[in-house]
Amino acid sequence: MTEPSFDLTDDVAVSVARSRLGPETEVPSWRRERSDGSGRRALKVLFANKFFFRNGGSEVVMFDEMELMRRRNVDVVEFSMNDDRNIPSRFQSYFVSQKSYRASSRREKLRSALSFIHSSEAVSQIRRLIRDQKPDVLHCHNIYHQLTPSIVTAAADMGVPVVLTLHDYKPVCPVYTQLSNGQVCTRCGDGAFETILARRCADGSLGRSALLWAEARYHALLGSYHRVEKFIAPSRFMYEAIVRRFGAAKVVHIPNGIDASRIDTSVGDDGYALYLGRLSPEKGVEDLLKAHATARGAWRLVVAGTGPLLDEFRRKYPAAEFRGHLTGTDLERTISEAGVIVVPSVWHENSPLSILEAMAHGKPIIASRIGGIPEMVRDGTTGLLFDPGNASQLSEKVRDLLVDRSRREAFGRNARRIVEDEYSLEEHGSALFSLYEDLIASAGSHRKVGS
Repeated sequence: MTEPSFDLTDDVAVSVARSRLGPETEVPSWRRERSDGSGRRALKVLFANKFFFRNGGSEVVMFDEMELMRRRNVDVVEFSMNDDRNIPSRFQSYFVSQKSYRASSRREKLRSALSFIHSSEAVSQIRRLIRDQKPDVLHCHNIYHQLTPSIVTAAADMGVPVVLTLHDYKPVCPVYTQLSNGQVCTRCGDGAFETILARRCADGSLGRSALLWAEARYHALLGSYHRVEKFIAPSRFMYEAIVRRFGAAKVVHIPNGIDASRIDTSVGDDGYALYLGRLSPEKGVEDLLKAHATARGAWRLVVAGTGPLLDEFRRKYPAAEFRGHLTGTDLERTISEAGVIVVPSVWHENSPLSILEAMAHGKPIIASRIGGIPEMVRDGTTGLLFDPGNASQLSEKVRDLLVDRSRREAFGRNARRIVEDEYSLEEHGSALFSLYEDLIASAGSHRKVGS
């Protein structure tokens, strides 16, 4: 969940809004003929995501899914944005040019803002890719801004059913997070997006808020999200949020998965609390840092991650240990040595992979009682929940669990068992494959796919 940085004056934002509220006329739709069953072949799935490297949770999920599909002899096709950090792809020639959305002149800002809402390049390239590769399904992940939801309409017009995995609340919240000026807000959940203008939900900026409103209104008029055949909601909380606008027939709940067999359960720990993730306001990290500061050394805090608040946090909270972005063995060691993992989010978290990873390591979790978190962290069984934003309650829960080794070890054992039983990566792949089969069958294919 990342939002590009814009420096738009209000007149530029208004110009963008006016220019995009009348959707462009689509070219005549094209629908390829499907086999009648006499020429059986492997299922072909086109995966689309704006980043083609492991930038965050959405990319981790997508790369795992692509590997799962390859194991099932599915032919995987890829669509993304060019970037020096990309994993090699044989479909790179179809990728869109890199976009940073940082422009100096007013003309360049306007051009960037227009492509932020509707990318003609992405539409043209995905049409070419579909014509050449003839996929059975388009599976979208994080496509906003660099690819834009216009690719959904392009694929649907060409007879390709579209699946969209929901990593955040973008279809029902123009600012992704269901946060307005730091407070939880669901006013746009039914598709009425004017609240973002009245409340200036995008960092208090009228220009940014107007641009995000124009984006949401444009795609509502175009019907981009309504062309999605199935939304995948990793949490039941997300499922309910999306059903409110699109109806139950459009949404399916498929939990994220993790291959716990690749992770050894930790034996013992060094008795510290660990935060692992992005350092941004919606993550609630400052509440954890305040809780640690007021504890005056009663417990140890390690913060692993980076983000826009890192430098500020280092200055304000010198007692915490900031380790920056960790990968590989450093990351594994830091998790395995932690006594408890803390997830202090103040936004409606969906299905954090950090929680699944902590559970696979056999770690107890202390987390906010918000969004999809309580579905994963079972209070009194795998960890403890606290009221979001309540630093004193958080501090108490951390202290109580860190002084009780037997309790946190019991929570860790329960967490490992639940992640193995309920969040299997293989079961995630089976559910996804079945969804693809159902979509193709409902689209009129009479062949058995995947054989």
